[in-house]
Amino acid sequence: MPKQITPDMHVGDPIHHWHIEEYEQHDRSGWWYLLMSVLAIGCFLYGIATNNFMFSLIIALVAIIFYLQHHQKPLSLDFKITDTGVIIGSKFYPYAELDVFYIVYAPPEVKTLFFETSSGLRPNIDIPLLNYDPVEIRETLLEFLTEDLEKEKEPLSKTFARNWRMH
Repeated sequence: MPKQITPDMHVGDPIHHWHIEEYEQHDRSGWWYLLMSVLAIGCFLYGIATNNFMFSLIIALVAIIFYLQHHQKPLSLDFKITDTGVIIGSKFYPYAELDVFYIVYAPPEVKTLFFETSSGLRPNIDIPLLNYDPVEIRETLLEFLTEDLEKEKEPLSKTFARNWRMH
């Protein structure tokens, strides 16, 4: 579990440091909003027609979340790789809580560093590399973590979300 950073906490010396956004803000066209609105209304009405009110409620909540997210700018977070763990914003992830890392580098679409956590209940952590050298980041992380060389592509959920401009 990540630890909230306190002033007296030792988080190690930073080796790499850059700023990331809390989530990727996509430019969505009017056609995207029209298509998603029609799809959401259709799914909502289908849920009502089949007495599946929970499905309709979930569709309505997702639509509200997309609306609110569109009108909010993502927070800028500090990302640091230190000699004792990884810092994302005000959270510290010690290397003991991270199992492996892997880098998916297929510019210009995908330049991402992934961490898999030891807990099966927490999702993977993905960090955009932006314009940083993936080889240098990889060499640094190999000192502390194992690299999963079998993973060459980003998770399907990330590909889907990026292609459909979901998050």
